[in-house]
This record gives sequence, C-alpha cells and structure tokens, in this order.
Amino acid sequence: MARILIATPALEGCLDALDEHVLIEGPPGSDADAEALICDPTQRVEEAALETMPHLRLIAVAGAGSDAVDGRAAAERGIGLLTVGEALVETTADVAFGLIIASCRLMHDAEAELRAGRWPGWRFREERFGRDVHGATLCLVGYGSIARAVAQRAAGFEMTVRHHTRRDTGLEGWVADLDELIGMAEVLSIHVPLTDSTRGLIDRRRIALLGAGAVLVNTARGAVIDEVALAEALEEGRLFAAGLDVYEHEPTPSPRLLAAPRTVLLPHIGSATRSTREAMLRAAAAKVASFFEPER
Repeated sequence: MARILIATPALEGCLDALDEHVLIEGPPGSDADAEALICDPTQRVEEAALETMPHLRLIAVAGAGSDAVDGRAAAERGIGLLTVGEALVETTADVAFGLIIASCRLMHDAEAELRAGRWPGWRFREERFGRDVHGATLCLVGYGSIARAVAQRAAGFEMTVRHHTRRDTGLEGWVADLDELIGMAEVLSIHVPLTDSTRGLIDRRRIALLGAGAVLVNTARGAVIDEVALAEALEEGRLFAAGLDVYEHEPTPSPRLLAAPRTVLLPHIGSATRSTREAMLRAAAAKVASFFEPER
C-alpha cells in the first residue's frame, strides 16, 4: 500500500484503480510521506517541493507534457516521471483543426462584428475574405500522435501535408529543413513538446519566413513561439492570422496577443471534454497502480 498525493482535482470515479492505496489531497510538496504524485500538466513541481518529499518514487502527469516538472531534479533523486498523452490525441487534434478553420476563415472577427451589431449584410467585402482551407498546404512542426491525427483530418480537406522532425520519419511529406518547411506553409501547425531545444523555436526570424497569407496555429506549448514577434507580424500584416490554445505565461496571455488583429485565442482547452479529461485521470491512476504492483 502506497501513499499517493493527488495535487489536481479528480473527477468522480477516475482514481478507482488506486483504491488499495492511501490517497492524500494537496499541492506538490504538501505531504512528506508521499511515494507518488499525480498532478496536471500545468502544475509546477519545483526542486523545493521534491526536497520536502524524500520518499517520492513517481510523478504522474495527467496530461501530455511534463515541462512543468523539474525533470533534472527528479532524475537526480531517482524519481520516475510519466505522462498520459495517448489519452488526449484525438480531442486535441479536433481543437487544432478547429483553429485552422476558424483562423483561415477569420471566424472570430466575423462573429465579433455580428454580435456588436456592425454587420452590414452580405457584401463583397475584402476585409471579410478569409483563406481557403481545402487544398491548402499544411505544414506540421513535429509529427507525433497529435500531429498525425491532424494530418488525417487534413486529408478530408484535400490539403497537401508536409512535416518536419529532427530525424527522418521515412514517411511521405517529411522535410529535413525546418526553415524550408516554414517557407512552403500556408498553414503552419506546431506539435512539439517544450524542451530546451524547442523553447523559442518559432522565433522572429522564422516567423518572417511565413508569407503574408499564412496562418500559424499552436496547440503545443506557448513558449515554443516568440509571442511578441508573432503579435508584431499580425499587427503589421506580415502574417494573415493565428490560432492559439497555449501561451508562454498561462493563465495570462500577452497583452500584445490579446490586442493583435485576426487572432483566435482559446484558454488551453485542447483536451477539455469530459470523456477525455476522465480518460487522462484514469490513465494516470492506472499507471501509478501498475508501478506499485509487487511483481513490477
């Protein structure tokens, strides 16, 4: 029987796999005797918190990314670290493709005009002209499970799909050079984890490689993109539109982004359906339970 610290609100019945263990609710670091920690992907688990839990053996992130956890400090202490990204692939891909459509067609701006009573009726108005999604070239930075699910959706829109990864995937559409990939994109969608090598990956120089008619979508991690450079490109008309579900400093997006034109901004809802959030918690609980099985 293990003592497990639950640091995120748990939906009813989602931790049933841990019924044989002792469950304690509280923030990271609040239980000195905890042997495992279940947290959500945005909760910071710093070295100071790990120091207060000398018996900790496992951290389970009920999400796709572990960048909020001090992985170096955990590794130095021999603490295992796992995620459950497999539980949210399809739902997050839905949101990513929804952002592609909404951004290309300027749906947010059009709805805002309608709600404000400024819609003059059907007209040939260039300011409401969006970009076609069908037949466009979609370029994916990263090609993990979510990116591949987005590519599957793009096939239904007869999009040309290209992707970049550090190593050759051996699959059709792989582009070895990231700059080359960005240069051919009509829609650029980000699907890489946040690491030291991907922080600021889409910087000012790379944003400038996108054409004025291009759309940038991010459902990965906010810090992968230089948000100030992105806002400037939108303000100056060097980029057509952007759709974001993640931000560098959540839950407070950059004021420049909030004020930037032709943006669709969502509050990190990529996995936010009941069935998916339940699946994330169940998967985390099941992996923790498996970790503490005697034969393992």
